[in-house]
Amino acid sequence: MWLLSVLLPLLRLYLCGAKVLFYQMFYKSFKLPVLPKQNGRVAIVTGGTRGMGFETARHLARLGMHVFIVGNEREEGAAAVRTIHEEGGEGKAEYVYVDLTSLKSVRQFAQMFKDRGLPLHLLVNNAGTMLVPERQTEDGFEFHFCLNYLGHFLLANLLLDVLKRSGSPGRCSRIVNMSSATHYAGVIHMDDLNRRKHYSSHGAYAQSKLALVLFTYYMQEQLNAGGHNVIVNAVDPGMVDTALYDNLWTLAQMLKKPVAKILFRTPAEGASITLFAAASSELEGVGACYLYNGEKRPSADASYDTELQAELWKKSCELVGLQRA
Repeated sequence: MWLLSVLLPLLRLYLCGAKVLFYQMFYKSFKLPVLPKQNGRVAIVTGGTRGMGFETARHLARLGMHVFIVGNEREEGAAAVRTIHEEGGEGKAEYVYVDLTSLKSVRQFAQMFKDRGLPLHLLVNNAGTMLVPERQTEDGFEFHFCLNYLGHFLLANLLLDVLKRSGSPGRCSRIVNMSSATHYAGVIHMDDLNRRKHYSSHGAYAQSKLALVLFTYYMQEQLNAGGHNVIVNAVDPGMVDTALYDNLWTLAQMLKKPVAKILFRTPAEGASITLFAAASSELEGVGACYLYNGEKRPSADASYDTELQAELWKKSCELVGLQRA
């Protein structure tokens, strides 16, 4: 039983990866269209110190945005801000230390941002980790579940009122959630979200990415019901050559290196789908989409389960201590 609970998620995850690589073998990354200027608008990008997050923050600043780069690497954050400012452009960047595995840190950042009195037009929930050995956060949550999903769930909800006030008809505020093709392999264990019964790093990662899609669809439904000018979309960047793969087994790392040079996308290419969701005119007012390679794609069947969406939302509110459920 234990062996099966570890092997099945692993096989599902690598099957998803093989399918993505097969696709990328024949289809290039879509070409990002010219995006409208974003002067005077404000964005937050989590995990914006490197990789796709940095490329996202960099491009948004070029478009004229005031970008808050959120992450837990102070030196990388300072370097990212310096690079963006040296490149010029009409926007600007700030780095703020936030540990998304700490609910206290997320709450402190949200309060600090509110105290600045700024609007918020874009929240990019980009930060993530993959295939980390079994590990708990300071609040007792499984590491993937908290960093990839729960910390972002809390952040989005704490800043939702600011996003609502900042959006307007024809110029919605936007939330972009970074999912992955691995969400197709995900299974939500409502009775064991922290994966304590039979830990599988592959299963934990896939579950966190499925949770983000469920969260995307449910939040958009609530926003639509309230008539708010905020859209929420989930994006899939494909397989991108970033530090996300640093936790692969030694053999997998050896196999990945030559394949990555040929088939993986660059961080800038991976960021293109995030930027498309964040600023394209084509998606104005269009939410609850799963976006891949510049197109709307069907997500996993489980992600459309409205009862599961509501159940996960309610449980997540309980876990992070939010009153509304």
